[in-house]
Parts: sequence; structure tokens; C-alpha cells
Amino acid sequence: MTIDVRDVLTLSTIPGIGPTRLISLINHFHDTRLIVEASAKELIRVDGIEKKTALTIVNFFRDSGAARSKRFVDEQLKRLNKVDARMVTFWDKEYPTNLRNTYDPPAFLFVRGEIKNDDRYSLAIVGTRSASSYGIQMAERFAQGFAALGIPTVSGLARGIDTAAHTATVRANGRTIAVVGSGVDVIYPAENQKLAERIIENGALMSEFPMGTKPDAPNFPRRNRIISGIALGTLIIETGIEGGAMITASIAFDQNREVFAVPHAVGEKRGSGTNLLIKQGKATLVECVDDVLAVLGPQLKNLVRSPARPTPAPQLSVFEQALYDAMGDDPIHIDALADRARVSTADALVHLLSLEFKGLVRQKPGKMFVKT
Repeated sequence: MTIDVRDVLTLSTIPGIGPTRLISLINHFHDTRLIVEASAKELIRVDGIEKKTALTIVNFFRDSGAARSKRFVDEQLKRLNKVDARMVTFWDKEYPTNLRNTYDPPAFLFVRGEIKNDDRYSLAIVGTRSASSYGIQMAERFAQGFAALGIPTVSGLARGIDTAAHTATVRANGRTIAVVGSGVDVIYPAENQKLAERIIENGALMSEFPMGTKPDAPNFPRRNRIISGIALGTLIIETGIEGGAMITASIAFDQNREVFAVPHAVGEKRGSGTNLLIKQGKATLVECVDDVLAVLGPQLKNLVRSPARPTPAPQLSVFEQALYDAMGDDPIHIDALADRARVSTADALVHLLSLEFKGLVRQKPGKMFVKT
């Protein structure tokens, strides 16, 4: 197989040549240069290439289409070099194994970071952009649990659940992959720029969209098939019935991948989608990492490492214990917390700082505190 990325990019600009036809063409000719030089008669021998498409390809290289495409290709390669990215084609050894075996794989991916062989054991974590404290907590808990076992996570770098899953994995020194609905040189949302850089250090940022592509609504459903396609299974943390995560769940189901869902409080709109998936039997109800392992354990046995032996719980003072016990699952304002623990606000701040140092509490904006 002789693949020239310039030829691949050029062919991808021809009207009517999407990933499926592009893969068929290269699989048939085994050399991208032969496609560029092929006659219409030769092209119609390829599965999925009818006479009209064959003539479109031939005419493209006869008129000014090829010249316009050259400018596009030059610009793409320039942008790739600028951000130290590269193009990984369907035929490269580095191409994600699980994704290659789906019904609609991309013909190529733009990648920043490294794709590893063990990524075939990864698990996707997705959910709503407008996540609740419960949703964030669940995303963090599962992501940290997977990281402790050496299981890579995959998500979409969006606000809410995606960001929580990536962030928790990075903090746990785990490996995570972000699949974006824009070019890999266009980080969206912008506030995730530093997170994206951390992901690239020990994971990968990838997209099938050309360099420079701005985030656009139609891009995200296509992006979702890559997220679920890379992973062994997809975990839906929190989503409404109309949420984008429901599309990912549906695609994962069609890809014959396992779908998991965390149950949500009845009557809460942003969790109604997860409950519906469970009720319809399209997702396995999970409450902890062990529930996921109970289903995927045999497939993960070559990767999963024993979690580190838990460290002894830190010793707490009487005041620290009182404050910690007064906290629930949701963030609470310092004034309310101090009142509940029967200490002054000034004393509460001092002891909460100590709890932060011990890794038991995290401060959020607005003087809100939550257990880690």
C-alpha cells in the first residue's frame, strides 16, 4: 500500500468523495497516485464508484480543481507543522484499531499527541454541557477510577461532563483522548486551551475535520461516532433526552459497543436521557467502576492493573471533622457550612484550607466548597 498524504487530502476535496468512497478507492488501487492517474473506465470497477462519480474524479484532475486543491493541501500541511500535528490515515499502523472496525470510519485523522496500541481498551465518558454537581462528581469518580486501573478515557472536550472527565483523568496522571468537532488547531471552548495542552502531553487530541475548521453544530454528531468508535464502551453520565450524548449512545449501540449509564434523580430533565436508556434496555445501569468491569472485564484483562494500595485516611482535627461531616454531595457556601458546623466563618476558612491541603475538599467559585 503506497499512501501519499497529499494525494489523500486532494482526493478528499473532490465533490462526492467522502470517507467511505475514499477508503474503497485506495483499497482497490493500493496506490494513491494510481487513483489520480486513473481513467473513468478503471474507476467504475471500484465498489461504490458509479459512472457519474468516476467522471467527476477524472474531470477534477483535468480542470482547475486540482490547482485549487493544491493550495488547500499546502495550507493544511503548513497548519499541521505549526502545531506539531500530523495526519494519520486509515492504513497506518497508528490508526485506532477499534475505529477501523466500525461501519463508517474516517479515512484519516489529524492528530496532536500520540495514539497508542492500548487505546483499544479505552472507555468513552460523555454527557451534557450543562452538568449538575452530581454529574460532575460522577464523571470525576469514574474517570479517576479508570485512570487508577490504567484504562484510557475518551471524550469530546466540550463543557460540562466531557471537561470533568478529561480533567479528572489528567489529575490522576491517566491517559485521555479528546475528539473535537473542529480542527485540532482550533480549541473549543477556548477556556480548555490549557487542558488540551495537558491532554496532548500524555494522550491525544484528534479530529477528522480539516485544520482551521471552526466548531459548527453539524460537526458534533459526526465527531461522536469517532468517540464511541475508538472505545470498547461508552459511559453516559448525565444527559437530557434531546442531548448530544444520546446520539453518541445510539451510535455506540449501532457499532455493537457496550453502553453504560449512570442513573439520575427522577424528574430532573438533564438526567432523563440516562434513565430512558436504562429503561429501554439500551444501556447497562452502573454505579461504580466495578459495574463496568463486570461487563468488560474479560476484554480488559490484558490492560487493567491493580489499583494502588489506598493510603491511610488523613487525621483530622475536631473542627476539620465537623466541617467535613457537615458537607454533603453538593457544593455549599462557606457561611452556610460554618453555621451547620457551628464554627465562625473565619475559623471555617482556616480549617477548610487544611482540608484542601489534605485533598479532601475543593473550593469552587463564589466561596463554595465541595468534597473531592
